[in-house]
Formats: sequence, structure tokens, C-alpha cells
Amino acid sequence: MARPADPHARAALIAAARAEFVKKGLRGARIEDITAACGLSKGAFYLHAASKEALFGEVVAEFSSAMNLLIERRIKEMERFHAEHGPLEAHDVAERSERYELLVAMSTEADLGTLELMWAYRDVVHVLMRGSQGTEFESLMWGLVDREVSRVSQEFQRMQTDCVSRADVPPTVIGSLIVGTYVLLAQQMSQMEQKPDLAAWARSIHRLIREGSLPPKAATAPRGSSAPKKTSPRRPQARAVSRPRSTSRS
Repeated sequence: MARPADPHARAALIAAARAEFVKKGLRGARIEDITAACGLSKGAFYLHAASKEALFGEVVAEFSSAMNLLIERRIKEMERFHAEHGPLEAHDVAERSERYELLVAMSTEADLGTLELMWAYRDVVHVLMRGSQGTEFESLMWGLVDREVSRVSQEFQRMQTDCVSRADVPPTVIGSLIVGTYVLLAQQMSQMEQKPDLAAWARSIHRLIREGSLPPKAATAPRGSSAPKKTSPRRPQARAVSRPRSTSRS
């Protein structure tokens, strides 16, 4: 009868494996180094996983599942917002209306959830981007990126249709810019030992996204007022030019 695997040993094994994958990449990591780091025998490894790739695959599946849940929740919250409050209109953006601020707060909270997940799995994201070449996982991260770019692009395309986002930038460019920012932040996180102020990050990112994508008129309108009307510039009044008096030469 097979001996049951110790759940505490499994947690220690996974933590050791994640650290080894970051240091040496998925192909360079060795099972004996992973087990030595957590005080297990090499034979004990196979009580928990069939291979190092299978173990990494389980961790990646956890990350992907959590990310998918965040994305699905965000889509549902956006649909519920539009059902309850209707789509944003140009005056909402120009006046920073209550409806606009509610959407910004909701989106910022969702962004914070994404950053928190990326922090928890920053080592996994690092391996997917830099340490999975030549394995079955080497294109997985970029598949996630492509899907997110598509989702964000569709969201901004709808905003452009509603005239609440600038129309002179292709939605795919905006989507790539936003998702690319998160990818770079994830890479920065993998180099950090102390957790940064992710709430401040989320606010800053969202402020840049929202303010940078506003239609030109809305971007210049002060809070609590509509976009200023164009007025014809006043012509300056002509000033009388006095000629200097001529003086006689001596």
C-alpha cells in the first residue's frame, strides 16, 4: 500500500522548487537540489509529483485559475455596472461625475487584485517569462498576455464608441500599453524582497490610464464643469502710435 504524502512536506517541496526554478530555470533545476533545500530525500519527491515539470505545472495551473477568476469577476462587475448605471457618456468624463468616479474606484480595486496575485506568484511569472525556454511552458505567459490585450482592447473600443475615450489611438495599442505595463511590473516584483505599496501602484496606474485616454476636451475640463466652449479670440485694440517730434539740427 502506497504511503500517503505529507501535506506539510509537500508545501515545503513546492516552496523549494519555486525558488530553484527562479535561480536555474525549469530545465536547469535538479530534483536533488530541490529536495535537499527542504530536507527531503530524492525518493520522497515522487510521492508528491511525477516530475519537476509536473510540479511546476500544478503551480502554474493555480496561478492561471486565480487569474481567470479575477478576469471573469471583472467582466461580470463591468456588465453589472452598465446594467445598473448605464454606459458612461461624454459629460460623465468631462464633469468627473459620480458615475464616472464609481467606475474608476471599481476598476482600481480590480487592478489591485491583479497586482496582489502577481506579487504572490511573482516567481512563477518570472520563470514563465525567462526560465521556461525549451519547455512546454515557454509560450504560456504570452498566451495569457495576448488574451488580456484582446480583452482590454475590446473594453476601450466600447469606450471609444461611447465617446468617453480618445478615438485617435487604436484600441490594440492601448491594450498592449496597459498589459505591457503589468508584465514589466511583474518582472520588477520578482527582483523585490519587500512588498511595495500595491494600492498606490493601482491608483497611479489607473490614473495614468484614465487620464491619458480621455478625449482631448474632457482632459482639459476642470472638475465639476463641462468642457469649455470655444470662443473667438478678441482682436487687440489698436493703439495710437505717436511719432517723435523732429528736432532741428544746430
